[in-house]
Amino acid sequence: MQTRTTKETPGKALAPATGSAGADSRRALIEESHQRCAALGLSRIERPDYEPLMRSDLAIARERNRRLSDRAAPVMEMLLEQIVNTHSMIVLTDAQGTVLHTVGDDDFLERAGKVALAPGANWAEHSKGTNAIGTALFAETPTLVHASEHFMHANSFLTCSAAPIFDPRGNMLGVLDVTGDHRSYHQHTMGLVRMSARMIENHWLTDDYTDRLRLHFHSRSEFIGTLLEGIVVVGPDGRVLGANRSALDQIGQSMAAVRNHSLTSLFGTSTAAVHDHLRSPLALPMLLHLPDGRPVHVSPRASGPVSVMLRGLGPAAPGAGPGADDAALAAPAARRDALPAPGDAVAPGLAAAAAIAAGGLREPAEGAPARRASGLEFLQTGDPQVEAVVGKLRRVLNRDIPILILGETGTGKELLARAIHQDSERAKQAFVAVNCASIPETLIEAELFGYEEGAFTGAKRKGSHGRIVQANGGTLFLDEIGDMPGPLQARLLRVLQERSVTPLGSHKTIPVDIAVIGATHRPLREMIERGQFREDLYYRLNGLAVRLPALRERNDLPALARRILRGECPQHTPEISPAVMTMFTRYRWPGNVRQLANVLRTAAVMAAGEPQITEAHLPDDFLDDLQRPAAALAPLSAAAAPAPAAGRADDTAAAGGAVVAGNARTLQEAEIAMIQQVLDACDGNISEASKRLGISRNTIYRKLRWNPDRPDPARA
Repeated sequence: MQTRTTKETPGKALAPATGSAGADSRRALIEESHQRCAALGLSRIERPDYEPLMRSDLAIARERNRRLSDRAAPVMEMLLEQIVNTHSMIVLTDAQGTVLHTVGDDDFLERAGKVALAPGANWAEHSKGTNAIGTALFAETPTLVHASEHFMHANSFLTCSAAPIFDPRGNMLGVLDVTGDHRSYHQHTMGLVRMSARMIENHWLTDDYTDRLRLHFHSRSEFIGTLLEGIVVVGPDGRVLGANRSALDQIGQSMAAVRNHSLTSLFGTSTAAVHDHLRSPLALPMLLHLPDGRPVHVSPRASGPVSVMLRGLGPAAPGAGPGADDAALAAPAARRDALPAPGDAVAPGLAAAAAIAAGGLREPAEGAPARRASGLEFLQTGDPQVEAVVGKLRRVLNRDIPILILGETGTGKELLARAIHQDSERAKQAFVAVNCASIPETLIEAELFGYEEGAFTGAKRKGSHGRIVQANGGTLFLDEIGDMPGPLQARLLRVLQERSVTPLGSHKTIPVDIAVIGATHRPLREMIERGQFREDLYYRLNGLAVRLPALRERNDLPALARRILRGECPQHTPEISPAVMTMFTRYRWPGNVRQLANVLRTAAVMAAGEPQITEAHLPDDFLDDLQRPAAALAPLSAAAAPAPAAGRADDTAAAGGAVVAGNARTLQEAEIAMIQQVLDACDGNISEASKRLGISRNTIYRKLRWNPDRPDPARA
């Protein structure tokens, strides 16, 4: 393939060749991004934050997006062959802009590493300003950012072409990007990136719906089987379950609109016609019509037996009319939609647990008992405190009682929330998780409540549904609720009281039916007394408060470790040697279950098929921590009170999580004191302290800044 290389006059950005309409649209996109960056307080001349994630946090991000990486890797290698020796690299990020994987020319990889184009770095707009990855994430559209179009001057030597990747239900999975030297801009790069992103999306769709009827179509029959074909998936109830991006372009409707269609309303065909066509040998594509009357050639395909693909659509009765499948629309909806959307946060290392629990939502095999696996049941591994929590949650399921989950970071609060959702009557609807601590304060209101077109600078052209509306009919999980800004607490309280949402810039209210689960590691009672959290919101969220015990307080660590290992190595699960298990039981686990899962994942890889995990397989930093004084390992001071009994686990939680030590210090005060102690021992080195504590640098910054009596760690 020949490409034309265009040189640029130094100091002047090169305007990539495109049509005038396309150029105007791209110019507006870049300008709006610059305005957002300025509103966020970013400076064009400041040095961007090049600090990558900690190794453990990167491992968590990669675990959450393992399927995306697996599907993208071969496509990235194929794309690399097209751009080899062009001083470029290929970047894959998750839906938050965190770089997961890179490939490219060695010389450019080394240069790109200096601006943190490496795994673990975050390229969202709020971190790196205007850039193709971050702007594509925000605008949800393929984006080219060239030379000085980057908001930060430090990145102006780059030219970047990025395309977002979506799953068949329209959820953002991540971004595929090609970045190179700005002096070697290639006109065809964006086209290659877009096609590559579509390949990943099509693979994802095929994997998601191997047991569903797929309709491949295009206005020109010769394009069926190419990347330009549209693909629509039809479920057992006759409804459209998903579609690829080419299908949306050809139909001219959004994903939400397409998923409101049935086989009849979208293509005007009948069950009988599809059934007969699939059984016909060497059949040509069917000539059907879209809702607006345009003709398309449609090729139905089924990976399995036709009877299984069409189960629920009704019998293929001779002479059935065009509305033959309408009678089946009352059939139960496909249960696969109840699975967590790709990219949703799952407790690291316990992704296998979530997968096994979600497996109960799949349709049973022929003749198998139709029993849905219990998510709460899966979390029970013998600890009395967890058993007590699960018992109380079962008693309030489906009673419209809000649940507040309290516990230290890493104890598995989100996994518990997902288990509650799965065991409830809302399991077939959406589970929407919002981390109130990770969304910038300037964006969290739009993220939660949605906004109308033109509500603010940079708003999407057609507005956006907020996360609360997305959870309608299902469950809204508000993680780190204690970090929500004060003004938003008032708006959230109104939503919970009135069960309706008013998007930004709109006067129209949208009724919502949601179950609310909140979670926090903060002592909300004390925050109420300090005026940092609304008391009325606390009581609205606290229908039932339960406390997840820290890992050091649980007596089921051996059983829990073995369950995590089975999830990591389902085929040949290694045993844990008695010596290693002894180490585990005497360790304080400041990072709780999340840290245990990371240690076991590394150990399982190091064991490489050996029958037993020994000390030689454990991570070096974990072994170093074992040699440190106990005070440096414990997340509480030595004077902290013992763990509460199982029967009173949630009594402490109901009090706002205040655990009073012998010196009358609260959990928060003891935690901050311990962090400061370790930070002092590391001479103010935040990275080293985060490794010793098993928590991220951002957590250390947040915890110390929250306490007005402590110095700002940024000055340490």
